[in-house]
Amino acid sequence: MRMSLAQRVLLTWLFTLLFLIMLVLKLDEKAPWNWFLIFIPVWIFDTILIVMLIVKMAGRCKSGFDPRNGSQNMKKKVWYLIAMLLKLAFCLALCAKLQRFTTMKLAYVFIPLWALLIGGMVELGYNIFYVRRD
Repeated sequence: MRMSLAQRVLLTWLFTLLFLIMLVLKLDEKAPWNWFLIFIPVWIFDTILIVMLIVKMAGRCKSGFDPRNGSQNMKKKVWYLIAMLLKLAFCLALCAKLQRFTTMKLAYVFIPLWALLIGGMVELGYNIFYVRRD
């Protein structure tokens, strides 16, 4: 199943809106829910993205796959998977901290996010300065 751009944008907006509504209800103290419940739209959206990414990566293993430009494409997909896992680690650590499951310092909670941002900056720099222009 291949989703069109409009479907992906609509899905992204839907999950973002749902998350923001739940977050506002929690912050206004109208909903005494657990922080992990507030992040359910984020978990669902991330799960969909990770599954789609793994399916695309697994598609390289099928017979008849054209390997041209495959290694560069595979490196990009591996980076996307690492980025999604870093985002997931940050969200889990943040929820654990907000729910007071851990006494971890807030600076440690943000380490996966900082790693994600640094990796994003490195990828941006690579794409701007080092990618050959044909």
